[in-house]
Amino acid sequence: MLETMKLNRKNILDKTHHGITIIAFVLRQFYPQANVLSLSGRTAGITRNPFNSDKETLSVKIKKDIAVFSDHELKEFTGDAFDFAQLYFNSNSEDDLLLQINKALELHLDEEIKNDLAWLDDPDDSWKPVCSFFKAPVRNVFPTESLKLFEIYNLIKGETYKSLTSELRAIKDIKEKRKFKANRLDYVTFSGGFSRRNDQNLENHSGLITIDFDHIEDIEDLKTQLLSDAYFDTEMLFISPSGDGLKWIIGIDLNKATHAEYFLAISNYLKLTYKIDVDASGKDISRACFLPHDADVFLHNRHMPL
Repeated sequence: MLETMKLNRKNILDKTHHGITIIAFVLRQFYPQANVLSLSGRTAGITRNPFNSDKETLSVKIKKDIAVFSDHELKEFTGDAFDFAQLYFNSNSEDDLLLQINKALELHLDEEIKNDLAWLDDPDDSWKPVCSFFKAPVRNVFPTESLKLFEIYNLIKGETYKSLTSELRAIKDIKEKRKFKANRLDYVTFSGGFSRRNDQNLENHSGLITIDFDHIEDIEDLKTQLLSDAYFDTEMLFISPSGDGLKWIIGIDLNKATHAEYFLAISNYLKLTYKIDVDASGKDISRACFLPHDADVFLHNRHMPL
């Protein structure tokens, strides 16, 4: 017996940053080489409108937890993310529109939940990276257990680190912040499982790499750009413990290049595309990533348990 998840607007909005990713996807079909949206807080700057002769008249913002649009010239050209998608997909019904969005953005929300073992034949669905989890302090280099991404997601999203994160962000002195993180925060190694935390004691590479963005002026804007990036799927994304940076977890294929080669290539890509430098520590397979509280942590739905 097969059970199919019912698609609705809410579960699509939950996976597309309130629908911003939907609008960005449509715009990218017309302007594939452009940075189509730049979100600052809940408002994006003016961008080109493919439905108004490519004029820079399109305005996008988040209103009541859904992305909406308007045009400064065409007063009746307004709506939400789903209306914007309809302009591109031209669907016959609401259900068909949701299915097309789900398929085009590879949200996988309509995947069937199977009671047999057929999912083992699908390497993408069965990819469950395992990371090592370490209790504080950071000088403890022996892992307590192995965790999958959805288990780390639950720790970050839940109450486990809420008080510690608030304490850390209240500290003004940079040295004291570093000391607090090193002594009080648990951490994981996203790139794999280790018997002891150093590159020589790697047991299994997870196929993941962590990219650190420090001292970001507009975190929401960068989050939007990363979640809608044309070349890399975001596996996990959350605000750093200090509150002024992001941890971007993406997948890599070690059959094509080494961990270090991927880090260099990704760093160059980000510098060229977003004009931003990344923390060089990502080149280390055994790098420690401290765990904060982030109620809005993003996790790709492929890592959620059935």
